[in-house]
Amino acid sequence: MTSADLLLHPIRLRILRAFLGDRALTTTDLRNELADIPVASLYRHVALLVNGGVLAVVAERQVRGAIERTYVLRQSAAKVNVKELAEMTPDQHRQAFIAFIAGLVGDFDRYLARGNIDLLRDGVSYGMAGIWLDDAERREVTLQLNTILQPLLANTPRVGRKRWVFGTIVLPGNDTAQPTPSLSKEARPT
Repeated sequence: MTSADLLLHPIRLRILRAFLGDRALTTTDLRNELADIPVASLYRHVALLVNGGVLAVVAERQVRGAIERTYVLRQSAAKVNVKELAEMTPDQHRQAFIAFIAGLVGDFDRYLARGNIDLLRDGVSYGMAGIWLDDAERREVTLQLNTILQPLLANTPRVGRKRWVFGTIVLPGNDTAQPTPSLSKEARPT
């Protein structure tokens, strides 16, 4: 199974998302967080991720006659490699993107289901912007974002911290910059 096949499955993406933020979780923790996934299916997908080297067992303990394992996400293995990305068909990319978006929609639905929501108070936001960048500027923006976010990925849980999920989507538009005629003062929109 390729890393794309392993990682870009809707249920496995949800499992991986649960581990974001350097979390260590048991299957019981996962069952509580992903209660809508049938238990047998959850166990099967966790086993695939362990066998694929994406999840690692970091602890085991005996619980009522069974062994309970604690897992962590191996960040280095939780990525589709560049060669596989290049070999994916447009339809495979579409399916992967749909699974990614479906995971975000699920996260947002779970937020809404909490009740008493207040996006401003809760720090929830989403939006889009059109930005004119040449390739060098786009690379610089990506570098700056990574420079800001990379040190924060090492943060550990502590009192006062919440786990936040940051998702990024960067897509080129269909147009390129064309010189625009300058507008006279009278013709400018107000």
